[in-house]
Amino acid sequence: MRRSLLLVPLCSVLALLAGCGNKGPLYMPKATPAATVHPATPAAPATPAAKPAAPAVITPVTPAPVHGFVTDMTAFNTFIAAHPTPDQFRAAYPDVLLVLPGTIATRELRTNNSRYFAEVDTNGRITGGKFM
Repeated sequence: MRRSLLLVPLCSVLALLAGCGNKGPLYMPKATPAATVHPATPAAPATPAAKPAAPAVITPVTPAPVHGFVTDMTAFNTFIAAHPTPDQFRAAYPDVLLVLPGTIATRELRTNNSRYFAEVDTNGRITGGKFM
């Protein structure tokens, strides 16, 4: 009889603990290596007839903002293929939560394309990712 009396409180404590934390495990995206700085190499002497080349201009990606969650995956994949910055992503898709590497976020199931876990390159541009 004594053993059954001890099991009742133990079972109730386990039942309470089992109900806690139903938000799923935390998801910590893999860390990206920090950008490395390479030492400068001395420039070759320019010939007087040579004209300096114009610097390459990167055209910023600025589509019209898409409100709501992502429904047109073709347009979204085209936008990601242009390697936007996080600020450009937030401007283009203001209602989609952007989760960058190193950001702590829960990993519950969302089927409405409302949260994008991005992969970035060493320059901080989005190169890919997935919805979760």
